[in-house]
Amino acid sequence: MIVVYIILGLIALLLLIAAMLPKSFNVEKSMIINKSVSDVMNNVGDLSHYKQWNPWQQMDPSAKSTITGTPKTPGHRYEWEGKKVGVGSLTLRDIDEKHIHFDLEFLKPFKAKGKDNWLFEHWGNGNETKVTWQNSGALPWPIASLMGPKIVKDLNVQFVTGLKNLKKLCEG
Repeated sequence: MIVVYIILGLIALLLLIAAMLPKSFNVEKSMIINKSVSDVMNNVGDLSHYKQWNPWQQMDPSAKSTITGTPKTPGHRYEWEGKKVGVGSLTLRDIDEKHIHFDLEFLKPFKAKGKDNWLFEHWGNGNETKVTWQNSGALPWPIASLMGPKIVKDLNVQFVTGLKNLKKLCEG
């Protein structure tokens, strides 16, 4: 009987901790790329380039992907399915001369939605671009709340890797 109370107490403690943790996350990283804004935006807004720089897609090269819609226009979509990356999609929501906004949706291994936002700014000598990649979403209680600190830590590392890959792709 004592074991049951201990287990219930641990569960209650974990739920309490989860209730005190943030309910959402926001990750943002920037990098200077020695290419024009239009060149950099093309590699982000045309999802046929996605596998070349995105760290998640690179960690599961056998994942199946489907690209639909017209590049750099709302509705342009990248869908994936793989053992390591699960099932999900990235859909271009809107675009202007210095922003690209995507809706991100994960279906497996768990359901989650997020916003993937990009800012492209003329920089330095005019042929450089400061690119900022920002991602935000909810951390549903209790499991995602408990995993939130690890999710944010991993995303920070993956964003740096992704921006380095994008820089390498753009600068050739």
